[in-house]
Amino acid sequence: MEKSYSVFHIEGGLGKHVAATAVAKCIKKNHPERELIVVCAWPEVFINLKYVDRVYRVGNTPYFYQDYIKNQDSLIFKHEPYFTTDHVHKKLKLIENWCKLYNLNYTGETPEIVFNTVQTGQGHRMWVRNKPIMVIQTNGGPFQEQPYNYSWTRDMPYELGLALVERYKEQYHIIQICRKPEQALPGVEVISNNMSNMELFSLLLFSTKQVLIDSCLQHAAAALEKKSTVIWFGTSPKIFGYTMHDNIVASLPEDFNLPDSYLFDYNFTGTPHECPIIDTSVIDINEIFSSIEGDTFNN
Repeated sequence: MEKSYSVFHIEGGLGKHVAATAVAKCIKKNHPERELIVVCAWPEVFINLKYVDRVYRVGNTPYFYQDYIKNQDSLIFKHEPYFTTDHVHKKLKLIENWCKLYNLNYTGETPEIVFNTVQTGQGHRMWVRNKPIMVIQTNGGPFQEQPYNYSWTRDMPYELGLALVERYKEQYHIIQICRKPEQALPGVEVISNNMSNMELFSLLLFSTKQVLIDSCLQHAAAALEKKSTVIWFGTSPKIFGYTMHDNIVASLPEDFNLPDSYLFDYNFTGTPHECPIIDTSVIDINEIFSSIEGDTFNN
């Protein structure tokens, strides 16, 4: 029987790749007879997924045209969901909108991360501690493109991180994920050095509480069904978030001037002169405490 293919090309950051696993799953469900070929920046996210037949890293695709395109029965899924009407106007969540863009029948597919036995064993050796682990991600986003140490649109204010550490340092072993050593909070274990993405994600297998921002770990937590507290500033859970999490959204002014904004209100890198935040009162810290401590929270 002659082979046929679905070619799914993904661009963007690590969190977007995790979200894309749900799109890959939907492509396979809609075209089960076709081999699913993924081309992406972070192939380790897809390599253990049973519905993905082959993974290529962008820029490392030897003989790809001859194998999958020339005279082949292949469907190409290479469109950017960020620049669609539904995304710009925050009408659909990223995954659903992405599937709509490809004319797929979306039936609620969610992200998925699968660890092999070696990766799980590495995680156990790396992340077992004497107390329950609380993960706090204070900084994240596109590491290579981030021009500022602090991106106000996504990062957690330093003062908020301090308040969390002060409240929970006796009960939990706190592990902080940040971009640079100078962003470290006092009295916590800091992870700012390079490690593999699967090693980072495996931390969630061993953590009890997660206080996250709009970055790769909130997507990974959803993929691993680890309900988390996710804090939002300039980006929106309406499109990037998951209902399984407690999504706590900052109250930003509606009438703030945005002279350099184009299709989106705020960009990921957090342009300083467009920051409408005067102090951390824009976020309700008691909502964060209630979420962490398991009190009733209306998402």
